[in-house]
Amino acid sequence: MIIAIDGPAGSGKSSTAKAVAARLGITYLDTGAMYRAVTLKAQRLKIRYDDDTALGIIMAHTTIAFEGLPPDVRVIMDGDDVSADIRSDAVTKSVSDYCARDVVRKFLVEQQRQAAQGRSVVCEGRDIGTVVFPDADVKIFMVASVEERARRRQKDFAAMGVSKSVEELIKDIEARDHKDSTRANSPLTKAGGAIEMDTTGMTLEDQIMFIVNKVKT
Repeated sequence: MIIAIDGPAGSGKSSTAKAVAARLGITYLDTGAMYRAVTLKAQRLKIRYDDDTALGIIMAHTTIAFEGLPPDVRVIMDGDDVSADIRSDAVTKSVSDYCARDVVRKFLVEQQRQAAQGRSVVCEGRDIGTVVFPDADVKIFMVASVEERARRRQKDFAAMGVSKSVEELIKDIEARDHKDSTRANSPLTKAGGAIEMDTTGMTLEDQIMFIVNKVKT
């Protein structure tokens, strides 16, 4: 069984997908973390997002794996735990540019499909139900108001010791939404047959049970 969860930044995909996987006892595949990991590596190597040749080279020499069980899933890139580093402000602001590149998407989509072979997975991102797993058994499209998403991002940054205003985060989120929804390659869009879930005002438990109930029906 494949459960595909898509939606814009801050809609609650990651925390909900991890919890749903834990509740159902199946694998959690964080595709967004994979794109963030590539972005982090490119930034560390000072490779621009539009340098497809250089990106292709690092793609061929990059390994990304997940260790642990939800909710404590760690992202391992080239043998190093980058779980915290990929959530930095610098990566967050640039990941849309890097993940829009065809050379990056082709490599990671293939990695994602291979990771799901022969197992049940909960997979979240922005093109899971449309591109990566168009035949997913359950498709969810999560949304939330931009204000709610900004407040969630503010909490995430505060946990990392970074202070950001809600107003600043709203601007960042709106810019990210525009990039994700207008890019030529695999834009963010609601997949056919996807169930829309507005998480504004919903608790994490509400979100978990919404999806679990859809899986069981």
